[in-house]
Amino acid sequence: MSTDNKLFIKLTWAAIFSISTGFVEAAVVVYLRRIYYPEGFSFPLKPLIDNLMGVEVLREAATIFMLLSAAALAGKKIWERFAYFLFCFGVWDIFYYVWLKVLLDWPSTIFDWDILFLMPMPWIGPVIAPVTISMLMILFGLFTIYSFYKGYDFRPTLISRILTLIGSGFIVFSFMRDIGATLYQQPPQPYLYGFLFIGEFLYTAAFIISYVKTVK
Repeated sequence: MSTDNKLFIKLTWAAIFSISTGFVEAAVVVYLRRIYYPEGFSFPLKPLIDNLMGVEVLREAATIFMLLSAAALAGKKIWERFAYFLFCFGVWDIFYYVWLKVLLDWPSTIFDWDILFLMPMPWIGPVIAPVTISMLMILFGLFTIYSFYKGYDFRPTLISRILTLIGSGFIVFSFMRDIGATLYQQPPQPYLYGFLFIGEFLYTAAFIISYVKTVK
């Protein structure tokens, strides 16, 4: 079997795993919404009863470890494994919303608000935010995986790491800043799209700097 076919098969199985994991994640949300939002999901958020918040946090952590495990099996070097993790995470997150659309006909638009993450506290924002970030993760992951396939040893530069940290700060702040909506059942404030754009721009600049340095 040619190396091209081996790479294609590996990426295909990584995608299948991620799509399947997205369905499992969506199925759990279907059950939770049937219990907590029988009239349809909307803000303000309703608090989870008993120990369900703890269970949900552990479930999310387990999902991340599943994606990390698949990436560790697919790649050989640390940054190749990270690239597979980016690819798997991006596919998983996008298909999570694809499955929710299939199962619940939700979201009605990509601007609908959602609970994005629970660690260390709830993250909220419009669906377009995680979807566009996931699209970048898939793109960056594929380019990095292909660079290893071509024999290059991709390593992010110091400036790329700094830009990534700054970009992450902008994006995480945009998701976690609204304490009233995440912790006190208040309607959400307008989302800071400017912070999302800045974060994604910095992510893109960081990747381009490292990728060009790797392949030149």
